Amino acid sequence: MNIETKYHGTVQLSQLALVSFENGLPGFEHEKQFALLPIHDSPFTILQSIQHKDVAFVMIEPFSYFPTYEIELDDATCEQLKIQKENDVALYVILTVAEPFTNTTANLQAPVVINVHERIGKQVILTNTPYKTKHRLFPETVEAK
Repeated sequence: MNIETKYHGTVQLSQLALVSFENGLPGFEHEKQFALLPIHDSPFTILQSIQHKDVAFVMIEPFSYFPTYEIELDDATCEQLKIQKENDVALYVILTVAEPFTNTTANLQAPVVINVHERIGKQVILTNTPYKTKHRLFPETVEAK
């Protein structure tokens, strides 16, 4: 299957690259099918709609940048995504890419949870959490005078 993408042009996909989001993503409820497109030699992955090329999100697995990040999924989410054990899950967070890149932030309050075996996912909005929608990827640095 070939699709047009925002960042990679035309891409040929295997079924293994596809992930279904039963309810879409918040704000993009009509987008149900996405492809996971890793950016080679980088920690970034693109979550690309297969229906609309301009609907694409830059994501990372959060643990390299936020080593203490942890979430607990409720039973309803685990049931919806058919999660039985921890290694069923891939966890990503969506980035807001900024210029300069050092100002890029990650949305830790709404991770994208994917069952890697069933190829189904959901963006989970966490409540009662210290996480916010904008956490800097790179700590602010103070320039020496």
